Amino acid sequence: MSNLLHTAFDPENFRKSGHQLIDMLADYLHETQSDTSLKTIPWKSPDEQLKYWQEDDATAKGDIMPLFKEVLENSIHIHHKKYMGHQVVAPAPVTALASLLSSLLNNGGAVYEMGAVSNTIERIVVQRICKAVGWDEQAGGFLTSGGTLANLTALLAARRAKSPEDVWIKGSGKKLALMVSEEAHYCVDRAARVMGWGDEGIIKIPADDKLKMRTDLLEEYLQKAKAQDIEVIAVVGSACTTSSGTYDDLEAIADFCQQHSLWFHVDGAHGGAAAFSPKYRHLVKGMERANSLVIDLHKMMLTPALTTALLFKNESDSYRTFAQQAQYLWSDQEEQEWYNMGKRTMECTKLMMGLKAYSLFKLYGNEIIDQYVTRQYDLGKTFAQMIKKRKDWELAMEPETNIVCFRYCPENLEEEAIEALNAWVRQQLLEDGAFYIVQTRLKNKLYLRTTLMNPFTTEKELNALLERIEEVAATWKSTTLNY
Repeated sequence: MSNLLHTAFDPENFRKSGHQLIDMLADYLHETQSDTSLKTIPWKSPDEQLKYWQEDDATAKGDIMPLFKEVLENSIHIHHKKYMGHQVVAPAPVTALASLLSSLLNNGGAVYEMGAVSNTIERIVVQRICKAVGWDEQAGGFLTSGGTLANLTALLAARRAKSPEDVWIKGSGKKLALMVSEEAHYCVDRAARVMGWGDEGIIKIPADDKLKMRTDLLEEYLQKAKAQDIEVIAVVGSACTTSSGTYDDLEAIADFCQQHSLWFHVDGAHGGAAAFSPKYRHLVKGMERANSLVIDLHKMMLTPALTTALLFKNESDSYRTFAQQAQYLWSDQEEQEWYNMGKRTMECTKLMMGLKAYSLFKLYGNEIIDQYVTRQYDLGKTFAQMIKKRKDWELAMEPETNIVCFRYCPENLEEEAIEALNAWVRQQLLEDGAFYIVQTRLKNKLYLRTTLMNPFTTEKELNALLERIEEVAATWKSTTLNY
């Protein structure tokens, strides 16, 4: 056993393997940025994938590089120019290097002495983002593992701040609720249910024809809740929605929350990064008035998952969420110690995630986020224009972001056939693997959906996608409709 341990931790073995892996990844980056035959997604069914790796698991132990090569070749290639699927960014290479360093150091962040560098760097990253939002030195927060956990933690803080009883200590028999657009991300609904609020605790406000919250209905729904003895404590604005990429009217929501002394939370997981872009900052106007805000750095800020900023306009609110004694970690629960992250986060052993974002800002400053957000949002508008110029295509709506929803609608097809065609096309693209896109349902219709995340995707790849869809659709028509 001791020999194995010495081998596992041998510096020269690590040096050799590390050099080989970096060379492999650099070649991979070069290939994904080139005109390549590499598939975006090397599709296998779940059963095929399981069988493949079961067979791999049964092979003899030995050199680790073949394993790394197999993982690389069989994974979805987010750095590929034809990756246009989910809202997951192609991380900047420097952030991957930071991930390697933080993984080897393995410094937790619950208490300062275990994460002195990590927690301090994280605070600087958070302050930088708060400044971009437009907040002063009273603002603050922390990084956490994903938008779902961040939204839940923010709403726990809202409950603690707005509920008259100390529900964390005593529980509450009152019926509490939040209001949110029917188009909001499902994690907001899930957070309310985790807190035990049930169906009555999620008051979904209808969306308009652009899939934005009907803020003109907020007063009506608030009064209905009061009549049912339901206490609304918060309103959640989307910046932007996941399915369509549309921004709620954050100014109107802020006005309403101010009028009724409600907590204003913004789920800016995808679109909050527009604060870094002078060209698109108008989309998040009103976000600076929120009590709390979530931004995923692994969506529009070039950072590996999971890295999410949970920010508070008044940082003291971030300390009110949890109130537990942990004498082996800290001696005073009530003291607001920014450097002891365990007082404010769900996680105890928290990843050293701040280093990834810090390395990006250290090397390139805010400008790289501005360039990235602006380029990708511009590309979304360009793609929409390309679609509108082609016959037999339909946009769900004019895109505000890099999320574009559309469908192929040949003449003389009924709605049922159009849905079947587009669903079939998407499945064929998935199995073919050259492009990766997804689908969604908007206004009770099925649409193809692209999220243009890759900074090297151009009009050339977008035009090729549309042509490929038309080719695939022609096959469907010839086999299904016999023409």
